[in-house]
Order: sequence, then C-alpha cells, then structure tokens
Amino acid sequence: MIHQTAIIHPNAKLAADVEVGPYSIIGEHVEIGAGTVIGPHVVINGHTRIGKNNHIFQFCSLGEIPQDKKYAGEPTRLEIGDNNTIREFCTFNLGTIQDGGLTSMGNDNWIMAYVHIAHDCHVGSHTIMANGATLAGHVYVHDWVIIGGLSGVHQFVRIGAHAMTGFQSRITQDVPPYFTVAGNPVEAHGINSEGLRRRGFDAAAIASIKNAYKTLYKSGLSFTDAQTAIQEQVAAHPELNLLVEFLASSQRGIVR
Repeated sequence: MIHQTAIIHPNAKLAADVEVGPYSIIGEHVEIGAGTVIGPHVVINGHTRIGKNNHIFQFCSLGEIPQDKKYAGEPTRLEIGDNNTIREFCTFNLGTIQDGGLTSMGNDNWIMAYVHIAHDCHVGSHTIMANGATLAGHVYVHDWVIIGGLSGVHQFVRIGAHAMTGFQSRITQDVPPYFTVAGNPVEAHGINSEGLRRRGFDAAAIASIKNAYKTLYKSGLSFTDAQTAIQEQVAAHPELNLLVEFLASSQRGIVR
C-alpha cells in the first residue's frame, strides 16, 4: 500500500490501509485515517491530521508553514475531516498563533486543482471549490458553499451556508447564506435556488429566502431596517434565522 520510493517519518501515524504513492513525503507529526489514498509526489508536513476515506491527488502540499512573516515555527495545526477529494496542486497551510493556531476542513468536500487555503481558514462540509479558487488567511467558508473557479476571497471574509460565487469573483466582503454573487467587483445576483432545491428546501422555504433577498437588496431600505424586516419574518420562516444571525455578526459588511 506504500510505494517503496515514498518517504514516511517513523513517528507519523498512518492507518494500516492508507495508500501512499511514489515519491510522496509524510512528516513526523502527521496522522492519516483509514481508507485514505495519497497520490504520487504529495508532501504532507506539520502537525496535520487527515481523517478517513480522503483521496489526495498528486503534487499537493498540505500542512506547510503559513505564508505569514509573523510565523516563528510554532506547532500550529491543519485538520482535514473525512471523505474529501483534493485534486492536483492544492496547497493548505497551517494556522498561526494569532488566530487559534488551526486551519480546518470538514467532510465530503470536493476541492479541485490549484486551490489554495491559507492559514487559519475554516472550510465546512459539502463544499465545492473549483479550479484555482484562493482563500486568503482567516476566511470562513460554511457548509454547502460553491466557490467558482479562479475566485479570490479576501482575508477575514465569511461565506455563508448554501451561498454560491461565480467564476473569477473578487470577494472582499461577507457573502450571506443562500445568496449568489459574482463579478469583479462582486455583486449580488439573487439566491441559490437550484442548490436549495437539490438539498431538500421546499417551495415555501425558497420563496421566503427570495423575499428576504428582495428586502435586503431591492426594497430601498437601509441595511438596519432590512435586518429588522427580515427578523420579523423568522417566526413564520425559521430558515431565515441563519441569515439573520449571519447579518448581525458581520464584521466586514456584506456584498451589497
């Protein structure tokens, strides 16, 4: 299961059935769970923990030191969950002590080629990141998000659950859950209705989310007044609570 040309530190912890391809390098503090396949020419370093049944393709670099001049060799971490597909040439960095010391990814994510996830980012579960998508440091990507190819996300930005970003989007402010944004500079373009239908949202829930989008973007209300109007709809439409909480906690402001 481990190619004879692979170099694995004797202190690394690999489950018995982990596959490691030719010329891959596994560092001292790495842990890899059962069923995971590591392709050829992959480098996994740092205090990195990878869960079960992941498939990591050739030429990826996982757990290298942050691209942050303040980093001074602290034992920060990278944690990856289960059932993720990570395609060619992806780079995921360790966290920094300035923000909890952890970069993380959940489960069942589909990460395409050349994706970069910088230090202290947190990616949820069931996301798709298309080729060349890039997250700067301290970015939060919530569950079921789709990030279009060659999109760039500014540091400290949050992308809410079920949101979708278009091809080559430049994202410098928070993207609310359920919404679709695109462009450079990025603009809002409605809700991710097809994605919501595929995930089991019924017609009434989708209609309430669409109405909340219109309240926020089309009504002419101030941001504060739009928040209040959406808050008043939560009792009848509980799916809007996710949006209300996201708007209330935004630090960078939202794409608007």
